[in-house]
Amino acid sequence: MDFSASLAYDFCIETMNESPVMKKLLFFTFTLLSVSVFAQTESVIYVTNEDSNNVSVISGATNEVIATIPVGKRPRGIKVSPDGAVFYVALSGSPKCPPTMDDDVCDAMEADKAADGIAEVNAVTHDVVRILPSGSDPEQFDVDWSTRRLYVSNEDIHMASILDLDEGEILMQVPTGLEPEGVRLSPDGSLVYVTGEVDSDITVINATSGEEIARIDVGLRPRDSIFTSDGSKAYVSAEFGESIAVIDVASNTLLSEIPLAEGALPMGLVLSPDESTLYVANGRGQTVVAIDLATEAVVKSVVVGPRPWGLAMSLDGSTLYSANGPSDDVSVVDVESFEVVKKIAVGETPWGVVVGPAPR
Repeated sequence: MDFSASLAYDFCIETMNESPVMKKLLFFTFTLLSVSVFAQTESVIYVTNEDSNNVSVISGATNEVIATIPVGKRPRGIKVSPDGAVFYVALSGSPKCPPTMDDDVCDAMEADKAADGIAEVNAVTHDVVRILPSGSDPEQFDVDWSTRRLYVSNEDIHMASILDLDEGEILMQVPTGLEPEGVRLSPDGSLVYVTGEVDSDITVINATSGEEIARIDVGLRPRDSIFTSDGSKAYVSAEFGESIAVIDVASNTLLSEIPLAEGALPMGLVLSPDESTLYVANGRGQTVVAIDLATEAVVKSVVVGPRPWGLAMSLDGSTLYSANGPSDDVSVVDVESFEVVKKIAVGETPWGVVVGPAPR
């Protein structure tokens, strides 16, 4: 229980009868009352700032930046451990090459491959504990906390690397579609989805053996994916396709495509706790939208910033956080009203965002 709930509980115990049954009822009641408070006040939001080479740490209680941690070059993908004690950040020494840049111009830019890696950061001390090998140009990744494996996309070499966190080494590398970006582990830990931006496909990988299971064609330039909790379906954002692909996981087939408004360029994805709603950050479309998955229709939309990319949800499901690159801020969206209730200034070009429990 939080402090105020604990005081109220003690007061009731002293002023009411001392029966064991009453004590249990009171304890249960006040525990429930404190759960929602705990979920919001005891959480931390981490934001990677691609151009200032650091991570902004935001209090879930106040929505204020409480620390800025230097981590290395071009931090993008980020994950936090279930206990909040450590977080990992993908670092890259490759130059920024947007889709509008000519390939010859990009190839002529100098790359610092020594800067590539996955930073392991102590969430209590804010120290970078070590830099793990990652393969070339890591962008996004996912972690199986039970098997201690990390799966990362290597954008410029069109591969996915599988790392052993305890040994700090790459176990294997798997070919993917061209320019892989989004990486997502299935809920049971058996599959890894890797989006191929150029090939507009999903590479389905056996998480244990690294064997390619299938390639699934989706809309143009897929960016992110997310599974339902039972692992039966997955949703994939297709940036240039202006749509969301719905995948049947068992058969590796495309079930349907959910069209978005013209000019929507979908990127990050979040499912509501009850999985009835899919939230989508629309990049240069400047909005976050809510899709009713029963009808596969957009039911809510809010302008959040010039390029919302990463998207995350608070631990209690009441709030969304979008990382808005060009404006160097994070928008805080109240899920109920679907309005921006605050903008938080962070570092330069925020890219990824994740929410975890406060470390203890």
